[in-house]
Amino acid sequence: MAQVELFIEGRTARVHLNRPEARNALTFGMDVLLSQFWRQVDEDPEIWTVVLTAQGDEAFCIGADMSEARPAAPRLAVGGGLTGIGGPLVPLSKPLVAAAQGFCIGAGFELAMCADVIVAAENAQFGLPETRRGIIGECGVVHRAVRRLPHHVAMAMILTGERIDARAAERFGLVNQLVPLAGLSEAAMDWAARINKASPLANRAAKAAVARGLALPLEAALSSRFEEIERYAGSDDARERDAAIVQGRRPVWTGR
Repeated sequence: MAQVELFIEGRTARVHLNRPEARNALTFGMDVLLSQFWRQVDEDPEIWTVVLTAQGDEAFCIGADMSEARPAAPRLAVGGGLTGIGGPLVPLSKPLVAAAQGFCIGAGFELAMCADVIVAAENAQFGLPETRRGIIGECGVVHRAVRRLPHHVAMAMILTGERIDARAAERFGLVNQLVPLAGLSEAAMDWAARINKASPLANRAAKAAVARGLALPLEAALSSRFEEIERYAGSDDARERDAAIVQGRRPVWTGR
């Protein structure tokens, strides 16, 4: 059985980490599969959202497998979340929901932070153990953490290696929803279903505008024009929006 699996469930793709005996620690082979799957789902017009799940109750992912000999090639999916150490950015233009349980630390925490929505089980714990273990490099996890959490919370986690629990993560705005462990996958898929009620092209345009706008001062972001939004204006979905308004009905999106 593959250590990373891809399931297509209607308009939603589910990428599943399946190495519970090692707390879903990421090997180079898993890294390669993740990179392939991100590209595959991003290029498939029939897929509108992606959900990231992991096998086992104990851990979502404890990070990279440090016992594995490091290959000469740069990692593709960890060390930058969906990017790579020394490698090109591997963005995901479609909405991503992460379902985190148990230990979610190091590169696993980073992988979760790449999501647009995070659903967490009540037993989830988030942490950055790198400095406590004496490991620090071009680790994207610290750069993401200070953008996803209040500055002093992120810095305390970075400098001490101490974890925060699921309730603290929710309080700090890292997590969108806390659920019992047994309901985690269902809750994540429910978020995907809610997202899929919107135009998939409008969602992708909005996500692209947010990502680019965050790199700009607010004034510049407000005055910028975004290619994805302009492209959406000429789409079938935009025409369906207008027709639905005139006809007083709910739009039926096609993603085209």
